Amino acid sequence: MIEELLKYDTELFLCLNSMGSDTWDGFWLTVTAKWSSIPLYAALLYLVYKHFGVKATLIIIVSVALMITATDQLANLFKYGIQRPRPCQVEGLKDTMRFVADTCGRYGYFSAHAASSMAAAVFLGLLLRTWYKYLPFLLLFWAVLIGYSRIYIGVHYPLDVITGMLFGGVLGWLFFRIQGLARKKFSPSS
Repeated sequence: MIEELLKYDTELFLCLNSMGSDTWDGFWLTVTAKWSSIPLYAALLYLVYKHFGVKATLIIIVSVALMITATDQLANLFKYGIQRPRPCQVEGLKDTMRFVADTCGRYGYFSAHAASSMAAAVFLGLLLRTWYKYLPFLLLFWAVLIGYSRIYIGVHYPLDVITGMLFGGVLGWLFFRIQGLARKKFSPSS
């Protein structure tokens, strides 16, 4: 059953990856680059500060830092525990896939990019939904774009991305709950 799932995952990867074109390569490389999200994070940080103040913002920043560290470390634990090669490392795929990325890591299950972007989307979307009801959906869309970009550039299978998004979503929700408890504990009314 696992072999059949991996076969379908490879077929879906080749289908999605082959839809790319030279015209769009620069766009997807920009989407997948970690630095390209800095303006979004800066705007979200401003919104957090605007609605929560300095002390709560510091707690939220620490929560986000711990959450991103958790997603990255969990992804590494899976990558080196399972050791599924990235598609760009598989000899049988190199001739049939589009490889757009500059480099190709060793193992890919699961995608840390997908996990951390989904964790941030869930966490910040839940945190700010009271004031911006459409923000959670925009952030989820942004996380899905980042996930797809990993398939487009040839460094992850769809299952790597979906698993990363699931773990990221769960961690985003857990850290949202934890930081809420921390803010209550350290609020002036306590």
